Amino acid sequence: MTAINSKSTKFGGKLNLTSHVKYEHLLAGISGGVTSTLILHPLDLIKIRFAVNDGRTTTVPQYNSLSSAFSTIFRQEGFRGLYKGVTPNIWGSGSAWGFYFMFYNTIKTFIQGGNTTQPLGPTLHMLAAAESGVLTLMLTNPIWVVKTRLCLQYGAETSSNKAIEYRGMVDALAQIYRNEGIRGLYRGFIPGMFGVSHGALQFMTYEEMKNHYNTYRKLPIDTKLATSEYLAFAAISKLIAAAATYPYQVIRARLQDHHLNYNGSWDCIKQTWRFEGPRGFYKGMQASLTRVVPATMITFVMYENVSHYLLHRSKTIDI
Repeated sequence: MTAINSKSTKFGGKLNLTSHVKYEHLLAGISGGVTSTLILHPLDLIKIRFAVNDGRTTTVPQYNSLSSAFSTIFRQEGFRGLYKGVTPNIWGSGSAWGFYFMFYNTIKTFIQGGNTTQPLGPTLHMLAAAESGVLTLMLTNPIWVVKTRLCLQYGAETSSNKAIEYRGMVDALAQIYRNEGIRGLYRGFIPGMFGVSHGALQFMTYEEMKNHYNTYRKLPIDTKLATSEYLAFAAISKLIAAAATYPYQVIRARLQDHHLNYNGSWDCIKQTWRFEGPRGFYKGMQASLTRVVPATMITFVMYENVSHYLLHRSKTIDI
């Protein structure tokens, strides 16, 4: 990245990436992630349960449809059952979106040399988003492992599974670390790395649409848009990214599920293809899209409005 933006160096030619860090992006990202999670967590839980259903594991409940899954979970596990894993999901989504937006805007502004009206183009947008995704995944993967496992406690575990029941987020972190070590907390990390392409594609599409729209209106590319415009661009970018990269989410969920046993990512891919075919890689996609599209719309609208407010407030205070 240093070769991309040698002109952005300061203070005697030394790289000064930290000077572009704006914590307003962190706070705005957290607010968006937490809000969307609180509203849409049940759909996330159902998506995960569909994704890990390989048709061969008897301990995994069978659901016929999205509505069937919702009613069955509610009937068997109650309202609280629909919010299993919500605590790590709030921590995970809040921190992931916060870190992602902060890293992304820091790297993007660094490449721009501090000039936020300078367009980057698709390649550099994808580069900034990919780097941000890797950094965020390194920090948040243990939280996603815990969230997945809490979502997959069905309320009627067999006696053989009693030993691996988790009483909450902290207990799950402790048990996984004690029984599986650091590797246990980073299960699904490799397919998660492939998932970085999802965020990169989404952010590239989102940023390019915003930039072209403002250019068409003959306005600076960082001009604030209307809420409806943010909603439309967020939805379109998410649909494109989700359709292109969904299979990695199935593989990651299965590797993180304590009811299933695979010898790594490649073994999981081979078994899924052998027993379920191409459709196996898209299990839970309906539930996923039903959740992630509105979740992204909520997150991005919250982020854009909160970040613009905080950045404007910060500039006013500085003046």
